[in-house]
Amino acid sequence: MTADQILTLAVLIAVVAALIWDRVRSDVVALSGAAVLLVTGVVRPVEVQGAFASPAIIALASLFVIAYALELSGLLDRAITGAVAMCRRLGAAGLWLMLGAIGCLSCFLNSTPIVVLGAPVVRDVATALRLPPKRYLMPLSYITVLTGCCTLIGTSTNLLVDDMARIAGQPRFGIFEITPVGLPMALVGGLYLFLFSGKLMKQSLAEPDAPRGGDIQVDSAQVGDAELFAEQRAFNPRHAAIAAAVFVGAIAAAALNVAPIAATAFAGAVLLILLRVITPDEAYGGLRPQILILIAGMVVIGIAMEESKLAGMATEALIGSLNGVGPLAALIVLYLVTMVLTELLSNATVAVLMTPIAVALAESLGVSARPFLVAVMMAGSAAFATPFGYQTNVIVYQMAGYRYMDFVRVGLPLNLITFAVAVAAIRIVFPF
Repeated sequence: MTADQILTLAVLIAVVAALIWDRVRSDVVALSGAAVLLVTGVVRPVEVQGAFASPAIIALASLFVIAYALELSGLLDRAITGAVAMCRRLGAAGLWLMLGAIGCLSCFLNSTPIVVLGAPVVRDVATALRLPPKRYLMPLSYITVLTGCCTLIGTSTNLLVDDMARIAGQPRFGIFEITPVGLPMALVGGLYLFLFSGKLMKQSLAEPDAPRGGDIQVDSAQVGDAELFAEQRAFNPRHAAIAAAVFVGAIAAAALNVAPIAATAFAGAVLLILLRVITPDEAYGGLRPQILILIAGMVVIGIAMEESKLAGMATEALIGSLNGVGPLAALIVLYLVTMVLTELLSNATVAVLMTPIAVALAESLGVSARPFLVAVMMAGSAAFATPFGYQTNVIVYQMAGYRYMDFVRVGLPLNLITFAVAVAAIRIVFPF
């Protein structure tokens, strides 16, 4: 191994250990790892700059502003009132029905904005019913990720794999072609969360919520500094209609490939300022710097793994180790490796790394590449065992003050369950 590879691996191990130790704020841990990599020259300043200005950061920051505009309009307070009324009649079952409804939206819309808007509502409905929000926020993130695997447009990972496969000469996927694999994963995963997630989080649920970054519990749904949201917002129909229309328009434009979600969300946030639905100062107040910095710091570590060739070295070793094995064994190994990488790197990075390997692996075995590409799609989103495998995990991790090990306890079994379901479904639906 080269010096850069050793440094990158050491930083990665140290960051994960510090997050498990849980004595230092997670955003500070991620920034410290990025700083070490920058000072030692593993990554260049321009690459760190690119991480902080990445499409994911732009999209998430813009969605936070749009979500804050919806909060200021009083629309989310109205939604909470209706949700509380339903859940008072149904109790905890009402909250699970709400999670299911949010999951259905994630089949067709990006999960990040859905969780940005849905997490505060779920949290505050649970609080109003005197139920622990931690019991429902982690399942919210997991359910939106699982249902996003049900269609081609449910997650950007699926679209990226499809596009790269097309470049490699493979036919494009239909919107619902992967549904027979994604739907069983979502149903079995949802049932597991309903039956077992509370038991696995029993110790954490007994602790008071401690949102990171200075956030505190308040009585109205919000995204941002809790001090800005302490009072109930009066309902403003005009602002609510405009903010809702901008949100739907931004997501729809991205879903129809008019422009990337980073561009449409950014344009939507600026439009809300121009229409005076939200002031510039309010827009700044709606940002969540702790989450944005945390993601950027982890992206820098992912960049270091690519630049040092640490990730490439691992993937080359994978192809060499699979010589002479059968298609099913190769599929299983490919899925497991992709699943592990997606816990460490961004979903887009994993898609870029693993899609060419999937095609090359299928060609070397003389079989169809379809099942291998679907495996990359499913495993590339199945990031449940850490708070940083997927953006929605980061959002609920910060909001509810989970411990790192909470995600390991609940997410690792979910990884293994969805892995088994996915491989079985792929083997049936996509013959070699």
